[in-house]
Amino acid sequence: MIAAIDVGLKRIGTAISPDGKTAIPQNPILRKNRDQAAREVDAFLKEWGVKTLVVGLPKGGSSEAEMQRRIRHFVGLLEFGGDIVFVDESFSSKEAAEMMRGVTRQRRDGKLDSVAAQLILERYLDSKRL
Repeated sequence: MIAAIDVGLKRIGTAISPDGKTAIPQNPILRKNRDQAAREVDAFLKEWGVKTLVVGLPKGGSSEAEMQRRIRHFVGLLEFGGDIVFVDESFSSKEAAEMMRGVTRQRRDGKLDSVAAQLILERYLDSKRL
């Protein structure tokens, strides 16, 4: 099982790929603090039997270095023992917003974050097919 997370300051989007071909968004994890979020991500990974975790990292932008540092630190808090792969998440949130325009209101429920995680996972899966 492969999973992806889109780590944000307030929410963590999640997606899984049960077959290595398709990516399915899951319920987002709402962040109260780092430790609580790491525990919930660990529980998510264990629940699905994840062997590979794909993590979106921002490339470009004024806060790229700071966000990469925060994301890598967060991933370091996980007790996950499988493979961790970092992929470029550039524009995934913007793309997710475009995909969901008209489908759902842009609420702060995290659905958008999980669609972004789905896109990150799809990029990873596509790169494996090349």
